[in-house]
Amino acid sequence: MIAASVAGAATPGFTQNVPVPKPAPKTRDGGVQMTAQESQKAPATARVVPQPPPNPVIPNPNRNVPANIFATFDANQKAQAAKVSTYLSSLQTLVGNFVQVGPDGSKTKGDFIIQKPGKVRFEYDEPSQIAIVADGSSLAVRDKKLATQDIYPLSQTPLRFLLSDRIDLLKDTNVVSVTADDVFISVTIEEKQALIGTSRLMLMVGTKDGQLKQWTVTDPQGYDTTVAVYNLDTSKKVDPGLFKIDFTNYSTPPG
Repeated sequence: MIAASVAGAATPGFTQNVPVPKPAPKTRDGGVQMTAQESQKAPATARVVPQPPPNPVIPNPNRNVPANIFATFDANQKAQAAKVSTYLSSLQTLVGNFVQVGPDGSKTKGDFIIQKPGKVRFEYDEPSQIAIVADGSSLAVRDKKLATQDIYPLSQTPLRFLLSDRIDLLKDTNVVSVTADDVFISVTIEEKQALIGTSRLMLMVGTKDGQLKQWTVTDPQGYDTTVAVYNLDTSKKVDPGLFKIDFTNYSTPPG
């Protein structure tokens, strides 16, 4: 379930037999394949030096108290939410690396590509054989070793808010919390589904640079999966085929 939780895949229970990636003991030696065609490179003086993996900020597990349906936000909170909305809406392509911390504290690493609207690909480092792909309408969690995959409607995953072409968080989602300090602006979105339960997505951007830093998905059972992103690039051209869900070479697990 940890692999599915990176995208907030909605499932009836946390214990479903979704493959769980193991922590990668080695450094990344590959990455998500890109096309040779890339946008013009920035001058050498403007190149970003690759950064080491960050230490994800693990939210307080007791923070998810029931939301007040009459909650209101002051002018500063509204301004912070608007800042995050503007940033998310400005993104079209985002490529980088990620560190994922599962509910049990295990860490995995890998590469990701976002192409809006609705497309994403996560490739986990070896020895994990997990890949997550969204094609704009569906999200697949693949186990390449077992040649199986689980399919979820993208519309039922909280991560769809991050993948929306344009978004106004306060108008388009159920925001239950907006906080800011010297390091992060954090916006928490809550979703209630009758058959599944309540899930949450907490987005965190840098207060100073306004860039996406991490998100945390809380599943209906209260388990958190945090994904911190780094080495972000918004200029790369990517192969649209990377977001294709292959239904022919993968089978659906029984049950």
